[in-house]
Amino acid sequence: MTELHLSTLTRSQGANAALKDGSVAPAHATLDFVEVSPLPRGFRRMVRDLEFDVAEMAVTTYLVARAHGVPFTALPVFLVRGFHHGAIQVAAGSGIRPQDLAGRRVGVNRGYTVTTGVWARGVLDREYGLDLDGITWVCSDAEHVERYRAPSNVVAAGADADLGAMLAAGELAAVIGAGLTGPGVAPLVPDPQAAAVAALHRDGFHPVNHLVVVRDELLADHPGLAEDLFAAFAEAKRRYVADLAAGAVTDPDATDRLNAVVARETGADPLPYGIEPNRAVLERLAELARDQHILAERPDVDGLFAAGTAGLAG
Repeated sequence: MTELHLSTLTRSQGANAALKDGSVAPAHATLDFVEVSPLPRGFRRMVRDLEFDVAEMAVTTYLVARAHGVPFTALPVFLVRGFHHGAIQVAAGSGIRPQDLAGRRVGVNRGYTVTTGVWARGVLDREYGLDLDGITWVCSDAEHVERYRAPSNVVAAGADADLGAMLAAGELAAVIGAGLTGPGVAPLVPDPQAAAVAALHRDGFHPVNHLVVVRDELLADHPGLAEDLFAAFAEAKRRYVADLAAGAVTDPDATDRLNAVVARETGADPLPYGIEPNRAVLERLAELARDQHILAERPDVDGLFAAGTAGLAG
């Protein structure tokens, strides 16, 4: 394979640190890294303009983009995971419980299809029995995939809307994914960390948020590229997980601490790569996306990933 220079969008994080510092590299390609902050702006640029050769991408954004014919395909490389019980916030002292959201207005940071929103609504549906269609979802930004049309109970918050201010004013009963801080907000789900651990043991998976996509033209022109990239990303992740287990991650952030909790609770790799080790979590996310009217039908999981990656795990 002729060596390639690939413009690569991915946020610096533990799982790709060895790629970023050059200690791990694909065998037949050079990754020219690009940073976009905040990262979701890069998702939009990739979805709308195919601006990068290789890109980190929110999983649900990928599902929607693929359903609308955007010509890139995923690798089963899941850089970011997380639990989303704590992503749902209410005004402190409001006394609002999950069941009290029925028929109310709930803010969603960015668009309706944002992966955190999909998982958080899944918590409300699967764990608390809420009718999601009876809630009005108030979104603070446009969708990454322009052709996507949200259901009728999804509305725009309006230009320059501030979800935190709307929550404080009582215009919203709760917000999802806004990451609000301070004494004026509280998690909707009591003790979200304990709820996350309970979900991990009940469902048996650590929810996926981001994967990696590659432009279809490159995959077609360079057989073996998908496998080469997978191997490099997997090796970088293995080094990170080994450092995490050894306590060698300096100045761990919230993501590092969560990954360590998952590893401790399961005794396994907290960030498995590959289709088969992630089949249950991918099937669940595809099901939630269909049930929340993001996808018209549940996709075949195997068909979501590049040819050549079906049997890979790392």
